[in-house]
Amino acid sequence: MSDDRRLDVLRAIVEDYVVTREPVGSRALVERHSLGVSSATIRNDMAALEEGGYIVQPHTSAGRVPTDRGYRLFVDRLATVKAMSSPEKRAIQSFLEEAVDLDDVVDRAVRLLAQLTQQVAVVQYPSLRRSALRHLELVDLGEHRLLVVIITDTGRVEQRTLDLTTIAPALSEETVALLRVRLNVVATGRRLSELVVPLGELAEAFPSTDQALVRAVVQVVEETLAEESEERLVLAGTANLARTGAHDFTHTLGPVLEALEEQVVLLRLLSEMADDAASVSVRIGRETHHEGLVETSFVTSGYGGDDASLARIGSIGPLRMDYPGTIASVRAVARYLSRVLAG
Repeated sequence: MSDDRRLDVLRAIVEDYVVTREPVGSRALVERHSLGVSSATIRNDMAALEEGGYIVQPHTSAGRVPTDRGYRLFVDRLATVKAMSSPEKRAIQSFLEEAVDLDDVVDRAVRLLAQLTQQVAVVQYPSLRRSALRHLELVDLGEHRLLVVIITDTGRVEQRTLDLTTIAPALSEETVALLRVRLNVVATGRRLSELVVPLGELAEAFPSTDQALVRAVVQVVEETLAEESEERLVLAGTANLARTGAHDFTHTLGPVLEALEEQVVLLRLLSEMADDAASVSVRIGRETHHEGLVETSFVTSGYGGDDASLARIGSIGPLRMDYPGTIASVRAVARYLSRVLAG
């Protein structure tokens, strides 16, 4: 559809429907928007939009509501995104900077986004696979046990205890200290994909009597970084759907809430949306490819790292969501979350 005026009519219908929750008629468009044409012309434009599948007439109402296709065109043609005020930006930054660790910053981010959008917010924990190592620590616990502490550049901390009874019965303080230094020289600032070869070669730099110990520690590091258990999600604001969006669902909220409980569904969606070229990705209705989410839209953005690829943060709401406002909120929280983690 190339007619700019019809696009303006569609935009006006979406904006009015988001605010009023009522089907939009031609008279309302004339009264509320400066479209510069008569009601008859607008009715013709609405007929063309309906024929193209961008709007639909619900039941016997004289007004029209947007379809998934109409929302998609509206989002794709957004000229501007609602700007956040300076006080809002400072409040976001201040709130996130008060976090004491990774769990706290993720919890703060998801609660903040839910509050800003009045929708469901979801934050994916940074993946160990995509994180770089900040520091590796080795602690001799005595009784032939060694604690391996892995700290990533996102502030994530993983601990593993290694039983060395059959590996290094005579563990020396000098060997542990040397291994700690060399591990950090090899690993600091690198991701798992960059560590396989240097870690594999590390044992050769030690005497043969210590190589079993080195290989055991290296194996623990590699296995920890390769684990899939880091694929964790945190949700907040589920009650927002019941409070503000109940009118937007044909039957009940049940299918939506059930879909939100299935983390595998959300993780799949986040993974697919991570492949989108845009900095903010939007999936509308059936684009989610899940029956329980056909009456919702999902707005996400990446955060963390130079290319914002460590994980994703997003907002889930009804099709009738404030797309410009939601996109602005998701993008802003993602940016400040990246800054805090990089700090």
